[in-house]
Amino acid sequence: MPPAVRFGVNYTPSQGWFHHWLDFDLDSVRADLDSIAALGLDHVRVFPLWPYFQPNRTLIRPRAVEQLVALVDAAGERGLDVAVDGLQGHLSSFDFLPAWTRTWHRRNLFTDPDVLDGLAAYLHTLAAALAERPHFLGMTLGNEVNQFSAGPHPDPDRATEAQIDTWLDHLLAACEKGAPGKLHLHAEYDATWFQDDMPFTPRQAARRGALTAVHSWVFNGTAQRHGRDSVPAEHHAAYLVELSKAWANDPRRPVWLQEVGAPAPLVPPEHAAAFTAATVANALDCPDLWGVTWWCSHDVSRDLADFPALEYGLGLLTNDRRPKDTARALADAASGAHRRTPAPRTTALAVPADPAARSACAPGGPVFDAFFRLTADGVRPTTVLDTLGGDPAHLAARGITDVVTPDQVLPAPPRGTRP
Repeated sequence: MPPAVRFGVNYTPSQGWFHHWLDFDLDSVRADLDSIAALGLDHVRVFPLWPYFQPNRTLIRPRAVEQLVALVDAAGERGLDVAVDGLQGHLSSFDFLPAWTRTWHRRNLFTDPDVLDGLAAYLHTLAAALAERPHFLGMTLGNEVNQFSAGPHPDPDRATEAQIDTWLDHLLAACEKGAPGKLHLHAEYDATWFQDDMPFTPRQAARRGALTAVHSWVFNGTAQRHGRDSVPAEHHAAYLVELSKAWANDPRRPVWLQEVGAPAPLVPPEHAAAFTAATVANALDCPDLWGVTWWCSHDVSRDLADFPALEYGLGLLTNDRRPKDTARALADAASGAHRRTPAPRTTALAVPADPAARSACAPGGPVFDAFFRLTADGVRPTTVLDTLGGDPAHLAARGITDVVTPDQVLPAPPRGTRP
């Protein structure tokens, strides 16, 4: 019997957002965690802001680490396990980078050896402080740190795929040394799967760390092209889960849907609960799903300025901790009332193994369009690299009996149409 799928939420504090680390109020945190636990969820993902915890390369603030430990203990008292993201990094359109990496001290986040050693020391310190806590799941290196490595970031820290390999290996090893045997991983936004020049690659995402993490946001062109209740929008999270499997060496590698939400106005508030229910139900139809962690727990307070408009309403709970219809939809899924073990996905869509061609998988690309054409026809597709589609042993290990190409799925353009 496969392990039960985990259900959780990305914890956004109701008071002060992530700036709450500057005025840490454990009573407020406990009240937030009570409102999360009341939904029947089993874990939270939490976000120390990197510049607040490591304001100097050789200063990791002991008081900040103590506050993180207190938060993890408070969550454990409420039956909530905790995954910790180290490098924030980037959250909700804001960058949080310490002064020792910017302007007069400008150093590349991915290639400078002093920065790498500083990051390793920071992640090791957090992991070691939490290693003996039974409710500590493990470390994620950071939240969507890949956005610093390429456009459209206005000031990227350029790196090669090989340099990112070294960065990932060094930092994952630091987490493992600090907390051996925990669930240590890395996580990127969807440019890893869709952007041809992104040095964080699908291969890295699917082969490094304890499991693969995917972040699903339909504001990437999916909802704009197809609508909020379309097959591509409601199956987008499932698509990323199955797309990630093409690059995995382990045919049963678990995949964590680590971020997914219902962004207004593309998903209007009155339709958010239906979108939530459909998204989660479709993700649960993916074998080897480790868990679903919704973004996010509580709305951003309207007292805070300059957030993108959608950020103020993404919470499952309001800023005063009242559950919304989306919370009830996720709680219903977490209860397991309608859950069943998914059957294997036996039809695989061939995807380019070359990372310089991964835009074929992006919204509007042939892999993307073919996957959802198959889905609309009830096929339940997965994916396989085009270099492995003729490997009987690989296909058998994954339970795949049929491989198709996008050209075989999509209709030919009308005669006389320019390609």
